[in-house]
Amino acid sequence: MQLSDNARGAVYMMVAMAAFTLNDTTMKALTQHVPLFQAIAMRGALTFFGLIGLAAVMGQLRLRVPRETVAVLGLRSLGEVVSTILFLAALMQMPLANLSAIMQALPLAVTLAAALVFGETIGWRRMTAILIGFVGVLIIIRPGPDGFDLWSLMGLGAVAFVVVRDLSTRRISRDMPSVMVAVWASGVVALMGLAGTFVTGWVAVDPVNLVLVLAAAAALLVGYLFSVMVMRVGDIGFVAPFRYTALLWALLLGWLAFGTLPDALTLIGAALVVSSGLFTLWRERKLRAGRA
Repeated sequence: MQLSDNARGAVYMMVAMAAFTLNDTTMKALTQHVPLFQAIAMRGALTFFGLIGLAAVMGQLRLRVPRETVAVLGLRSLGEVVSTILFLAALMQMPLANLSAIMQALPLAVTLAAALVFGETIGWRRMTAILIGFVGVLIIIRPGPDGFDLWSLMGLGAVAFVVVRDLSTRRISRDMPSVMVAVWASGVVALMGLAGTFVTGWVAVDPVNLVLVLAAAAALLVGYLFSVMVMRVGDIGFVAPFRYTALLWALLLGWLAFGTLPDALTLIGAALVVSSGLFTLWRERKLRAGRA
């Protein structure tokens, strides 16, 4: 039986989310034995050359950056670098599913930021959903009498800088292929990781940790490839909600790899975030249909 375009798009999105979550899992395991910046540098270098090969295979290897794109590409790379550091630093200390739950607020944050930066209109229904989603995030991180947990704050910081990255991406010239945007981002991240090793040092990598590095880089490449494939099949309004399967993968892999599961309050907060995101996506799809 042949799958419809929407069904294939949903499968591709779930594979992409599984791959990205597997990358997170292997990096969390790796940074228990290897300094953070060394892990970033090693994975970044492998990902960089892997993306170069992918771009060549796709016939989109173009090293020239359009002049009008240089500044915005630099801003996007800054968002990529800082969000990577904050996310992985938080991941070293937080359960995988808890951090993944915080990151599910990203679509809500992007929608709100786009309204503030680009003047995009948000109706009261979507704004209410965004506020409910942010309440869910507060339930997940649960600030106590001593204030927010540092690692939860880093997770929120990672969301903020991913928003910078994603909004910057909207301003990149369409003459620059998506895979080349990823090439430059991975190269900058790898160089940042290498620079950081001058402070944190470099350790010998045993075969087990080498496999983890290779697995993380391979998972990133698979995730990127399938996320590109998603955009080429099916209705994005139908496919986009399947990005929230990342939380299910994080629950499963966090339990299998580290024996951790979130508590009931975290699950309630995550449910609020995901429900708000799904409603926002549904509302945006309905509004587009009304304008068509």
